[in-house]
Amino acid sequence: MIVLATDAPLDARNLKRLAARTWVGMTRTGFAASNGSGDYAIAFSTAAQMRIRTEEKLLTRRVEVMTNDAMSPLFLAAIEATEEAIYNSMFRATTTTGHGHTVEALPVDKTTDILRKYGAIK
Repeated sequence: MIVLATDAPLDARNLKRLAARTWVGMTRTGFAASNGSGDYAIAFSTAAQMRIRTEEKLLTRRVEVMTNDAMSPLFLAAIEATEEAIYNSMFRATTTTGHGHTVEALPVDKTTDILRKYGAIK
């Protein structure tokens, strides 16, 4: 599950487009979707003007939102933030045991050596 929050004033359509870009960030990490993987991404805006206040009794309202032409930098930010969040979760994970199963943490030194060997990092 990817949850993307932004303070950019985006309408539902552009939030959906932004959430879709998170999959590009996942693929940069080597992710491959498969049948039944159940992966989802959602995006929401915290911009004050996007909030719907229950005390408002108006039948219509005007809201300034970003245009489609302003979305490209946000798409890139969503891609990069997703990629970094995945790497951070992998490299900061700890060994965990539960219900009789143990999952070992990723060995950071060994992993970075392999990444250097194949030119993925310097």
